[in-house]
Amino acid sequence: MTQAECKEVFALLSQYLDQELAPDMCKAIETHMAGCLPCEDFLASLRKTIDLCRAMQARHAPGPLPAAARSDLLEAFRRFKAGTQPA
Repeated sequence: MTQAECKEVFALLSQYLDQELAPDMCKAIETHMAGCLPCEDFLASLRKTIDLCRAMQARHAPGPLPAAARSDLLEAFRRFKAGTQPA
């Protein structure tokens, strides 16, 4: 396996997991994976990351930011852009 092949596979893994690739492309990825431990590991890590993100969204989505906090953040951002320090 070459680094170029691995980079090509890495670039397609999200589409592969989302079943957005043609069957022949999926077969090529699976063939590559069968002989490339780093890519197998990366795919496993990507799958785990996706699972964790889905679980976090479902249970820990924050509510809306309170108006006062939003106002404070916007003011701090304006000062930052203007290059000034808080009073």
